[in-house]
Amino acid sequence: MAEAQMERSEVIAIVNSSDDTVEMVRECLYHSGFTNVVTAHIQEIRDGETDFLAFVERHQPRVFIYDISIPYDRNWRFLQLLMTAFAMRGRRVIVTTTNKRALDELVGPTGAIEVIGKPYDLDQIVKAVRTALE
Repeated sequence: MAEAQMERSEVIAIVNSSDDTVEMVRECLYHSGFTNVVTAHIQEIRDGETDFLAFVERHQPRVFIYDISIPYDRNWRFLQLLMTAFAMRGRRVIVTTTNKRALDELVGPTGAIEVIGKPYDLDQIVKAVRTALE
Protein backbone atom coordinates (compact mmCIF):
# COMPACT_ATOMS: atom_id res chain seq x y z
CA MET A 1 0.00 0.00 0.00
CA ALA A 2 2.78 2.46 0.86
CA GLU A 3 4.45 1.77 -2.50
CA ALA A 4 1.23 2.52 -4.41
CA GLN A 5 0.75 5.76 -2.47
CA MET A 6 4.34 6.82 -3.21
CA GLU A 7 3.87 6.14 -6.91
CA ARG A 8 0.70 8.19 -7.12
CA SER A 9 2.33 11.22 -5.50
CA GLU A 10 5.41 11.26 -7.73
CA VAL A 11 5.22 13.25 -10.96
CA ILE A 12 6.43 11.41 -14.06
CA ALA A 13 6.98 13.41 -17.26
CA ILE A 14 6.75 11.83 -20.70
CA VAL A 15 8.61 13.88 -23.30
CA ASN A 16 8.12 12.49 -26.77
CA SER A 17 7.34 13.48 -30.35
CA SER A 18 4.70 10.80 -30.96
CA ASP A 19 1.22 11.39 -29.54
CA ASP A 20 0.41 7.69 -29.91
CA THR A 21 3.48 6.65 -27.92
CA VAL A 22 2.74 9.24 -25.24
CA GLU A 23 -0.78 7.86 -24.82
CA MET A 24 0.45 4.24 -24.78
CA VAL A 25 3.09 4.96 -22.11
CA ARG A 26 0.73 7.15 -20.08
CA GLU A 27 -1.93 4.43 -19.99
CA CYS A 28 0.63 1.81 -18.99
CA LEU A 29 1.94 4.00 -16.16
CA TYR A 30 -1.57 4.78 -14.98
CA HIS A 31 -2.50 1.10 -14.84
CA SER A 32 0.74 0.45 -12.93
CA GLY A 33 -0.23 2.92 -10.20
CA PHE A 34 1.45 6.09 -11.49
CA THR A 35 -1.44 8.51 -11.75
CA ASN A 36 0.48 11.79 -11.73
CA VAL A 37 1.81 11.88 -15.31
CA VAL A 38 2.46 15.03 -17.35
CA THR A 39 3.52 15.26 -20.97
CA ALA A 40 5.39 17.56 -23.32
CA HIS A 41 6.05 17.39 -27.03
CA ILE A 42 9.75 17.55 -27.99
CA GLN A 43 9.19 19.69 -31.10
CA GLU A 44 7.20 22.23 -29.07
CA ILE A 45 10.10 22.48 -26.61
CA ARG A 46 12.61 22.84 -29.44
CA ASP A 47 10.46 25.49 -31.18
CA GLY A 48 9.93 27.44 -27.94
CA GLU A 49 6.17 26.86 -27.89
CA THR A 50 6.63 25.03 -24.58
CA ASP A 51 8.99 26.65 -22.10
CA PHE A 52 10.88 23.62 -20.80
CA LEU A 53 12.14 25.29 -17.63
CA ALA A 54 8.66 26.57 -16.79
CA PHE A 55 7.30 23.05 -17.43
CA VAL A 56 9.84 21.59 -14.98
CA GLU A 57 9.16 24.28 -12.37
CA ARG A 58 5.38 23.94 -12.66
CA HIS A 59 5.18 20.15 -12.51
CA GLN A 60 8.36 19.20 -10.59
CA PRO A 61 8.69 15.74 -12.18
CA ARG A 62 11.10 13.40 -10.43
CA VAL A 63 11.44 11.19 -13.49
CA PHE A 64 11.45 11.99 -17.20
CA ILE A 65 10.78 9.40 -19.88
CA TYR A 66 12.47 11.08 -22.82
CA ASP A 67 12.37 9.67 -26.34
CA ILE A 68 15.21 10.02 -28.83
CA SER A 69 13.97 9.80 -32.42
CA ILE A 70 15.55 10.35 -35.84
CA PRO A 71 17.84 12.23 -36.37
CA TYR A 72 19.38 10.47 -33.38
CA ASP A 73 22.56 12.53 -33.03
CA ARG A 74 20.72 15.87 -33.17
CA ASN A 75 18.04 14.76 -30.73
CA TRP A 76 20.62 13.24 -28.37
CA ARG A 77 22.48 16.56 -28.31
CA PHE A 78 19.22 18.37 -27.57
CA LEU A 79 18.58 16.10 -24.57
CA GLN A 80 22.14 16.72 -23.37
CA LEU A 81 21.51 20.47 -23.62
CA LEU A 82 18.28 20.20 -21.60
CA MET A 83 20.11 18.16 -18.96
CA THR A 84 22.54 21.05 -18.32
CA ALA A 85 19.72 23.19 -16.91
CA PHE A 86 19.96 23.75 -13.18
CA ALA A 87 16.27 22.80 -12.89
CA MET A 88 17.14 19.27 -14.04
CA ARG A 89 19.54 18.56 -11.18
CA GLY A 90 18.49 15.54 -9.15
CA ARG A 91 15.90 14.42 -11.70
CA ARG A 92 16.15 11.01 -13.31
CA VAL A 93 15.90 10.54 -17.07
CA ILE A 94 14.87 7.29 -18.73
CA VAL A 95 15.79 7.36 -22.41
CA THR A 96 13.62 5.54 -24.93
CA THR A 97 14.02 5.09 -28.67
CA THR A 98 12.63 2.97 -31.49
CA ASN A 99 16.09 1.82 -32.61
CA LYS A 100 18.57 1.41 -29.76
CA ARG A 101 21.29 -0.07 -31.96
CA ALA A 102 21.27 2.89 -34.37
CA LEU A 103 21.22 5.38 -31.49
CA ASP A 104 24.12 3.69 -29.69
CA GLU A 105 26.14 3.45 -32.92
CA LEU A 106 25.84 7.21 -33.43
CA VAL A 107 26.28 8.55 -29.90
CA GLY A 108 27.78 5.68 -27.88
CA PRO A 109 26.16 3.55 -25.18
CA THR A 110 22.99 5.18 -23.92
CA GLY A 111 21.21 2.59 -21.80
CA ALA A 112 18.07 3.47 -23.77
CA ILE A 113 14.99 1.28 -23.68
CA GLU A 114 13.83 0.28 -27.14
CA VAL A 115 10.09 0.90 -27.53
CA ILE A 116 8.37 -0.69 -30.47
CA GLY A 117 4.96 -1.18 -28.88
CA LYS A 118 5.32 -4.63 -27.37
CA PRO A 119 4.07 -5.20 -23.80
CA TYR A 120 7.59 -6.14 -22.69
CA ASP A 121 8.82 -2.66 -23.71
CA LEU A 122 6.25 -1.06 -21.45
CA ASP A 123 7.14 -3.40 -18.58
CA GLN A 124 10.75 -2.25 -18.91
CA ILE A 125 9.67 1.38 -18.69
CA VAL A 126 7.57 0.76 -15.56
CA LYS A 127 10.46 -1.11 -13.96
CA ALA A 128 12.87 1.71 -14.85
CA VAL A 129 10.50 4.31 -13.35
CA ARG A 130 10.19 2.32 -10.12
CA THR A 131 13.97 1.96 -9.94
CA ALA A 132 14.47 5.68 -10.58
CA LEU A 133 12.12 6.55 -7.74
CA GLU A 134 13.94 4.36 -5.21
